[in-house]
Amino acid sequence: MSIRPLDLVTPTETFEIENGLSLVPRLRLKLTVFPASPSVTKPIDEWKVKRTLIDFLKTSLSVPITVPEEDLQIKRFKDLKKRKRDDPLAFGYLFIRDLSFIQKNKDEEEDLTAMEEKFLHWRRYIADKMDGIELNIEGLKFKLNVAVPVSDDFQGMKKAWEDFFVFGNRGYSRGGKQEPDTIVLRGVPSRWFAEPRVSSKPSMLVTHTIFSSFGKIRNLNVAEDDDLGKDATEDDSVIISGLHCMIVVQFEKYKDFYNTLKVLCCRSMQKEGSRLRADYEVTWDKDGFFQNTRSRLEEKGGIREIAAAHYRSEAPRHQREQISRTSPDDMRRKRFKD
Repeated sequence: MSIRPLDLVTPTETFEIENGLSLVPRLRLKLTVFPASPSVTKPIDEWKVKRTLIDFLKTSLSVPITVPEEDLQIKRFKDLKKRKRDDPLAFGYLFIRDLSFIQKNKDEEEDLTAMEEKFLHWRRYIADKMDGIELNIEGLKFKLNVAVPVSDDFQGMKKAWEDFFVFGNRGYSRGGKQEPDTIVLRGVPSRWFAEPRVSSKPSMLVTHTIFSSFGKIRNLNVAEDDDLGKDATEDDSVIISGLHCMIVVQFEKYKDFYNTLKVLCCRSMQKEGSRLRADYEVTWDKDGFFQNTRSRLEEKGGIREIAAAHYRSEAPRHQREQISRTSPDDMRRKRFKD
């Protein structure tokens, strides 16, 4: 399929990629609920917090925003009796998926930069209006903290890697200016990156096909990721909705890394024919994933192990297919909930 140039994609439009996948824009905010008084130790009622916040979005913003209940996640922390006086009681995320209120100016042609500024303006506005509000739940008072998640703050990540390469004095480029080139993506369903009717485990070949449309790949690693959801809260009966995988992709060019990360930020992933929406986490690799893994394998004397662990973009097809079957069989499985 023909992929639209990444540097022309506005933050409010859906971006279709390979394998029936699409990146759908949304606004996400991280929520943390604190007690207004240190003496509050009673478990918080998540449902009533959700109803209070949904009503606030409808009535207290300059543009009323309707959020379905499933797009507002509130979960209480474990062991509230052991908490310190200033510790939060609950956390969660607010997703605003209908961005129709962020409209282009009809009187003038707005470019990409103008739309980006408008998107960021609305995110700041909603976050500022919600941050610090007092919630009165069953006679108990709580305070809400609202922030933009690190994974959704592209400009924040950009500043972080610029500072890192200036003060950290390390880079992954082959000579010249030190710049990041590797993206880490977590929280996408494994079966969306698997070979149909072959396995439910993520495939190197399928993953390479999807991400090579963003730019030329130097290295790629994909594996099942069971670390997500380890912070499950008490009374939380919902297990993570399916097998997830972690994808680490290293591009040949900084430009492709930059544009891909920017498009992945502030979006969720959907697959044609599925009701599941993957609200993944994305960041840049500052730990030298491929360098460190290669060093560990070389210490074990394993050129073949290196080939099995990482997909080289120049590898022939039969090697890719062999590598795609190397995922461990003993990984814990969770059932998808479409």
